[in-house]
Amino acid sequence: MSQWSLFLEPYKQAVDELKVKLKGIRSQYNLEDVHTPVEFVTGRVKPLASIYDKTLEKNIPFVPSKELAAELPDIAGLRIMCQFVDDISAVVEILRKRNDLEIIEERDYISNRKASGYRSYHMIIKYPVQTVRGEVVILAEIQIRTLAMNFWASIEHSLNYKYEGELPEEISLRLERAAEAAFRLDEEMSLIRDEIQDAQKYFSDYKETATRQRGTMKKKGERA
Repeated sequence: MSQWSLFLEPYKQAVDELKVKLKGIRSQYNLEDVHTPVEFVTGRVKPLASIYDKTLEKNIPFVPSKELAAELPDIAGLRIMCQFVDDISAVVEILRKRNDLEIIEERDYISNRKASGYRSYHMIIKYPVQTVRGEVVILAEIQIRTLAMNFWASIEHSLNYKYEGELPEEISLRLERAAEAAFRLDEEMSLIRDEIQDAQKYFSDYKETATRQRGTMKKKGERA
């Protein structure tokens, strides 16, 4: 196994574990039949090419090391997607109360958006990973955002990659306007939050009832 594989293995384990734990938040709310602030969770380990780019940016050696681990706190990355802006603060509070991770930094890009229009809530955490050689504490980044914020961020990331970080002025302006439109959409959805949740519950209950009825009719047909 290469040095990089050994170095990145605890990060992969951390992402797998945290995805299960964070998805568990949604499951627990669903069991209580109440609105869950977590819509879905994704995670990834930063690819070597991206790690290399970051080492050039930060002027540090591209070798597995404690220095690199400290300078790149987002090698392990998780994203928590929410339906509503208010859900983000609910998730933040849930994470602050957990005792299986330690939050060492928070960045609120929702109240204080970036100049590009980017909005999200970032947390840098310390997370202990149990390995066959003992405990390894790694840094990981958790990003919490709405579906609209995530859509915008994905487009912006793709365009930045295409233009190597030098976006044409017209595209930058359009992206900024799109970011504001996405945020206005989030705000409008928050204003009709109760109606949306009632509709979602009605649809869920309807599906459950229809499934039960189909099951009953199928059993009757088998007996006939």
